[in-house]
Amino acid sequence: MHSLFPEMLNSTKDYCYSARIRSTVLQGLPFGGVPTVLALDFMCFLALLFVFSILRKVAWDYGRLALRGREKTALPDFLSFPGRDDEIRDKCGGDAVHYLSFQRHIIGLLVAVGVLSVAVILPVNFSGDLLGKENNAYSFGRTTIANLNSGNNLLWLHTSFAFLYLLLTVYSMRRHTSKMRYKEDDLVKRTLFINGISKYAEPEKIKKHFEEAYANCTVLEARPCYDVARLMFLDAERKKAERGRIYFTNLQSKENTPSMINPKPCGHLCCCVIRGCEEVEAIEYYTKLEEKLKDDYKREKEKVNEKPLGMAFVTFHNETITAIILKDFNACKCQGCACRGEPRASSCSESLHVSNWTVSYAPDPQNIYWEHLSIRGFIWWIRCLVINVVLFILLFFLTTPAIIITTMDKFNVTKPVEYLNNPIITQFFPTLLLWCFSALLPTIVYYSAFFEAHWTRSGENRTTMHKCYTFLIFMVLLLPSLGLSSLDVFFRWLFDKKFLAEAAVRFECVFLPDNGAFFVNYVIASAFIGNAMDLLRIPGLLMYMIRLCLARSAAERRNVKRHQAYEFQFGAAYAWMMCVFTVVMTYSITCPIIVPFGLMYMLLKHLVDRYNLYYAYLPAKLDKKIHSGAVNQVVAAPILCLFWLLFFSTMRAGFLAPTSMFTFVVLVITIVICLCHVCFGHFKYLSAHNYKVSRPAPGCGAEACGPGLIAATSPRAAGLGVRTERRRAHPSPCRAAGGLHRLRAVPAEALLVQCSHLGRPGCRQRCVLLQL
Repeated sequence: MHSLFPEMLNSTKDYCYSARIRSTVLQGLPFGGVPTVLALDFMCFLALLFVFSILRKVAWDYGRLALRGREKTALPDFLSFPGRDDEIRDKCGGDAVHYLSFQRHIIGLLVAVGVLSVAVILPVNFSGDLLGKENNAYSFGRTTIANLNSGNNLLWLHTSFAFLYLLLTVYSMRRHTSKMRYKEDDLVKRTLFINGISKYAEPEKIKKHFEEAYANCTVLEARPCYDVARLMFLDAERKKAERGRIYFTNLQSKENTPSMINPKPCGHLCCCVIRGCEEVEAIEYYTKLEEKLKDDYKREKEKVNEKPLGMAFVTFHNETITAIILKDFNACKCQGCACRGEPRASSCSESLHVSNWTVSYAPDPQNIYWEHLSIRGFIWWIRCLVINVVLFILLFFLTTPAIIITTMDKFNVTKPVEYLNNPIITQFFPTLLLWCFSALLPTIVYYSAFFEAHWTRSGENRTTMHKCYTFLIFMVLLLPSLGLSSLDVFFRWLFDKKFLAEAAVRFECVFLPDNGAFFVNYVIASAFIGNAMDLLRIPGLLMYMIRLCLARSAAERRNVKRHQAYEFQFGAAYAWMMCVFTVVMTYSITCPIIVPFGLMYMLLKHLVDRYNLYYAYLPAKLDKKIHSGAVNQVVAAPILCLFWLLFFSTMRAGFLAPTSMFTFVVLVITIVICLCHVCFGHFKYLSAHNYKVSRPAPGCGAEACGPGLIAATSPRAAGLGVRTERRRAHPSPCRAAGGLHRLRAVPAEALLVQCSHLGRPGCRQRCVLLQL
């Protein structure tokens, strides 16, 4: 085996490198080209930081800083980070604190893994001599597990450390989740969201049903929902026109001259007046536009009562009865072949269609896309199916950057690169392209989740996170490691008659001496170029420029600058970060040199995200499922590391070898525990979750804290106006007893948020949402 492996290695190089971007990549370059790529990426990082400093001076108002007003023009330095989590929680919300805490625990985990990998695994790999004849002392292959003979007893150390990394990951995540303290308000709510109600159900009947069906039940509020999507749009446009009229009225009072505008999109960019693009008087134009929108708004308001959605928000007097009702509707009772719940009946059950109800805790109003509630049922499923079928077809054939570059080669776009045969080009260019495509293609996945029109921001972020993570793992890690270029090739290989014959060669691709160098260079590119691009926020800047160009006047450009900030996309950020972390953990044993660069990536990522969250993005209000989903994805990383070691041991020593059997048993037990926990809730003490619930102070029970009412999309709410502008949320310690607080994109004129202290020792403040 000692002498045969180099020959087998040479025979599989060309076969495996077919999934690389160029055939010259990673072949025969000093130390896999890592020093060259590191130097180039670091110089690019410095250049991008310089560009960032210029943009921060010239176009500093394309982020949340614009909301602070130009009178406070103390521009923050890149190094001026907020000090404590309390400061971030006050300005950015609790989800930002959980996200940053998650990053810090990943950094701590990588520190421990890096010390063990570099101090123990790396010297062990370097002590082998399997690749000594072919490679010199500066060969990257000597740092990998491929340098060890299959009979070397030190391979037990690799298997043991892989299992240790799994335990460290679980411990780190349990420590993280134990600090994610969710207050009782957020977990035990008194407001239920009911879907499937008769469209013409009256609030009184809904109250009567619950009070008849459940003893000692008092319904404080029942609010049916109506389709107000167009009403919200018209109200937003009306407010824009009103601001435009006020702006030019004030301008005329100062300058005593009327202002002329071109009302066409991009009209201010036209240097000549042509037929159909004549200028008009600004105040007159915005006055007419405002009146027209007011009339449209009034007509739409009259139609709202005719557009019920068959949904309602119902608030009860305490948490106990809410939990009983929720359990009653979601209990599964098997009767013959049908498995369905049997909620309690009342005299109104038949008219309300109680058997068709879907009951859940009401999400936070800030978490709801109110305009998406009208997209539901069959229409929503057809829309979702079409979007995901198109997405699957696209990604099925364009899974990895390799197949895109191969298509480009047909037109001789990248052919000159091969003739250069320069390490700077053949190493830096492919990893840069890999990062670019791995950043571009998940964007398609993100927009697919956006166009699915989820009802909540949490649902949208969770869908984005899971879809992006799965896609990135296939695109960046699995398929290139196996020498495959797309899912199409993967499935053809998987179901081919020669699968078993080619499996050994495919799995050997993972353990080529220089295979890990490709992923080391990818992590370096992500650390320097990826984080610098996140700091620049180029997509946001491009959208900002487009909106400025489409604005019809100075008033609209001013409005664009004031409302350009967006919420931080936790789903996409988690998926991207977990992809790089999974690559690092997967190769932490077979290629330990990757771990320090992974730690460098996470440190820079933490600094950039901390800066962006504080200075550039609006606060978001999500539920805990997005953060618990990220924890589950973390556990997948050491499991893939065990898979890699199982492949290596099986290819080198056979499946019945002691190291192979030990790795296989550990892997099977781990997967069974994970599946049982995720699907059935078992093994909670062995999972990576360790949540703690904060209890309210004594004397501040449900009855003491008063009602938490929600008035959402009701006829009266719709008739009093709609608020759609993205405004900066001012944090407050107030919390609704029903878990409904920090309203935004809600019919604001229908709600009055009144915060009052109960005056009891240790009791929290409350928010009572009162109907005008």
